[in-house]
Amino acid sequence: MLITELKQKEDIMPLISAKTFVICCEGCKEVYFPADEAAEFSDELTKSATANGTVVTEYICNPEHLQLQLEKHMGKVDEAGTLLVFSCGVGVQTIAEMFADKKVFAACDTHPLPGHQGVTPLEYDCGQCGECHLGETGGICPITACSKSLVNGQCGGTKNGMCEVDKDMECGWERIYRRLEKQKRLDAMLHPVKVRDFTAGERAAKSMTTKD
Repeated sequence: MLITELKQKEDIMPLISAKTFVICCEGCKEVYFPADEAAEFSDELTKSATANGTVVTEYICNPEHLQLQLEKHMGKVDEAGTLLVFSCGVGVQTIAEMFADKKVFAACDTHPLPGHQGVTPLEYDCGQCGECHLGETGGICPITACSKSLVNGQCGGTKNGMCEVDKDMECGWERIYRRLEKQKRLDAMLHPVKVRDFTAGERAAKSMTTKD
């Protein structure tokens, strides 16, 4: 099971502009997700014209289902330069892959909980590392896309874009570079590595237990 919690509003607001479209997941049984809180905040952004539109739907980690849900919103999605996603890390990566030319930011952090983690047929995986920085790596997670979970760039063993640990696996950081290059955001790779607060998951779990 996972715990997904909203980032602080002061961390989310700088990511939003009038060209931002909000995609909000309703959560699933494998994820403890503050669906009502997320929907309320996304609705607030749209009503205040801070964002140019929003959609709330279930299972955004299912590309075919999501495509159907977005059909009537595609005009605003196309206009948007940024997509803000309220979901666990799997949903954010799904959307980043669908809209590889757009900046995709995570509005939530995902923490682990002991027990069954659920099953997804997708190749995307969430490392549940707490503070989610997918917006800075083009929606590709270096924790799971790199065999060594490097957060500061590729290792010296990469050859022809392939991982030295798994010869059939693309280097995660090669993928991140190409994605950011496509978005004309290579300057994002110049930022210092942010140290994650891994104790945040413990606080989130304690908070959930207290609420129950």
